[in-house]
Amino acid sequence: MNSSKDFKDLIVWQKSMELVAEVYRLVKKLPKEELYALSDQIRRSAISIPSNIAEGQGRKSKKEFNQFLAISKGSKAELETQLLLCVKINYLSNTEIETSIDLIQEIGKMINALQKSLTTNY
Repeated sequence: MNSSKDFKDLIVWQKSMELVAEVYRLVKKLPKEELYALSDQIRRSAISIPSNIAEGQGRKSKKEFNQFLAISKGSKAELETQLLLCVKINYLSNTEIETSIDLIQEIGKMINALQKSLTTNY
């Protein structure tokens, strides 16, 4: 791994930060009774994605970085599920979550590519 590269230079981290900001805008649209349930869970899932990318990159070990990327992928799937649930229970519309879903899919592809590069560059 390039030890001079900072996690903030990773495009996947930057995209994940965009996703967090978008999710925070969406969560404001949820009913107040969801403030400490679904809203909180959605925010935590979103925050976990760039946080684990940053922590993994900071470990300076390809194996550890790959493990943290796997955790990010899990959080990504969790977030997507929660947003789809919001549509299913009529808290949000497909149109409202479209930007987030697009980012989630893009981030997933980027994480997969990064994981592949970590395992093939030994």
